[in-house]
Amino acid sequence: MQDITDLSALALSAAIAERRLDCRSVMAAYLSRIAAINPRINAIVSLRPAEDLLAEADEADRALAAGEHRGWLHGLPFAVKDLSEAKGILCSFGSANYADFVPDYDDIHVERIRAAGAIVIGKTNAPEMGLGSHSYNPVFGVTRNPYDTGKSAGGSSGGAAAALAARLLPVADGSDMMGSLRNPAGFNNVVGFRPSFGRVPSLGNELFLGQLAVNGPMGRSVADVAALLATQAGHDPRDPLSLVDEDLSLDGSRDLSGARIGWLGDFGGYLPFEPGVLELCRGTLDVFRRLGCTVEDVAPGFDMARLWQTWRTLRHFLVAGGQAADYDDPARRANMKPEMIWEIENGRGLSAAEVYAASLGRSDWHRYVSGLFETYDFLVLPSAQVFPFEAEMDWPKAIDGRAMDTYHRWMEVVIGPTLAGLPVAAMPAGFGANGLPAGIQIIGRARADRDVLAAAAAYEKATDWLARPPRF
Repeated sequence: MQDITDLSALALSAAIAERRLDCRSVMAAYLSRIAAINPRINAIVSLRPAEDLLAEADEADRALAAGEHRGWLHGLPFAVKDLSEAKGILCSFGSANYADFVPDYDDIHVERIRAAGAIVIGKTNAPEMGLGSHSYNPVFGVTRNPYDTGKSAGGSSGGAAAALAARLLPVADGSDMMGSLRNPAGFNNVVGFRPSFGRVPSLGNELFLGQLAVNGPMGRSVADVAALLATQAGHDPRDPLSLVDEDLSLDGSRDLSGARIGWLGDFGGYLPFEPGVLELCRGTLDVFRRLGCTVEDVAPGFDMARLWQTWRTLRHFLVAGGQAADYDDPARRANMKPEMIWEIENGRGLSAAEVYAASLGRSDWHRYVSGLFETYDFLVLPSAQVFPFEAEMDWPKAIDGRAMDTYHRWMEVVIGPTLAGLPVAAMPAGFGANGLPAGIQIIGRARADRDVLAAAAAYEKATDWLARPPRF
């Protein structure tokens, strides 16, 4: 039999349900691997005591023996991204200001993961308050890439992606405002899925204006990701913008022949790319052609500089509002990273008219992209503009000789799907000459999450990149 930690989440789930594996053996195998590998990559943080976790695994085994099967995650180890609350476990948000915050509640999607039987073992590392696509913070330090521990694992779901690649978790949750389920998936050769906005409900102080960030699943296969999404998704009255329940089961036999693929690439030279990244990602178009798709380059048709200004305005506005109380306390402000302070101070300088203009820009972008879907079934983009960079860097200051004027400009490639609220599967694109992974975004129509997952599954079957884990 395969090593337990090599099994997919669904295969592991079936083995437990059929009593071919017991939950204690599964937990012991994962704890052993975490002890051996996590010190080298720092993906999992706030790990609970082994004796407590093994005791919960024993209880899960007793429940099975009594005929109680709680769900497909029954007995599976699970670590929650450290930007979501899990009852009784430190939730630092990667910030020194929250280094002792232990919530007495679960976020909605965490509630659902527990209800499906998962055993929450700890958290996965993230950058401070999720800002920046590189998972380092003053509480736990930096998460390193399993394919090269000198490189970044990306972010903000970098801990989750690195843990999946290193086989420290069978499946994981993440969140995404500016590519945080997509960039780390590409950096770590795993699957990330940014759901349609509203697909996965969440708790929050502000319920109506914050329409950029989403929670979603990550995994080592599209099937695992689809299964976790089905667990996370569905309306909850505590989140008034959450979508009604619908069938999200994976159609793993979808025939893509005849599907029309639009390649957005670098938007006609607007975006800079590290040499090798764009070429590697463009090479994935041959996979779609082999699947019978028609593939075309999409000619630029929107003012991308306007889109960037739209993004900056809305992000400044939301970060400034969300972090206002900490900023207003001088002692807590002193603990904030410079990028956070920059966001807040820019946000506080905005007028209502500027925020409204940004909303109009976002609306125009949505209309433009909706028009593209009259011609194409799916759009494809790289998931990052660079390969994994040095872990000691805070962020890339230049790409191919072009200076980056903000801490997140190097991730500009991901803002389009976010601003349109579209479902996106982040899939591997292979490995560069440097041996490092890269990825693509498969983007679908509004709320067509199930179609995007089906396309991603077909793409997965036609490639073997997910079967190339890092070596330790």
